[in-house]
Amino acid sequence: MEKKLVSVKTVVAIGIGAALMFVLMRFVALPSGVPNTNLNLGIAVLSLFAAIFGPLAGLLIGFIGHTLTDLTWGGVWWSWVIADAVFGLAIGIFWKLYKIEEGEFGIKQAVIFNVIQITANILAWVVIAPTLDILIYQEPSDKVFLQGLVAASLNVVVILVLGTLLAFGYSKTRTKAGSLKVE
Repeated sequence: MEKKLVSVKTVVAIGIGAALMFVLMRFVALPSGVPNTNLNLGIAVLSLFAAIFGPLAGLLIGFIGHTLTDLTWGGVWWSWVIADAVFGLAIGIFWKLYKIEEGEFGIKQAVIFNVIQITANILAWVVIAPTLDILIYQEPSDKVFLQGLVAASLNVVVILVLGTLLAFGYSKTRTKAGSLKVE
């Protein structure tokens, strides 16, 4: 039997995750006070789906969800789309460590998840997005690094609270391996 590169479950998760991310980014975003930078609840969905379904799902959900959001605002800001895709990829690379699907997401896994999400946010929003803003759009560096720092900070808090709660909640719905006994 031939092993599939991507399961149907992952493809469905990519579609649902991208749609949820789009809706939350487009209709539930709260202004931060820094131009074009919002408190974004969609990042919690992206982090959860990447943590459950892995790097490909994280990459595609971030890319598709952010692209759809930007398209409805009038134009795609590719530097930030790429940053969201890289963020999803980075969270997803470590998906096996979180043990969410196994029903074992506890304090240790929450700490691992949050150390990784903080590092991924810094990479995406303090390094990648501002650098690409400067290279692609010739934006002023002081502006884009401020936006990146604010975006990273807000994302860290949203994922620390909402993303972690979602991971705990979803993990509790999963059956732990070896928890069923024959009578």
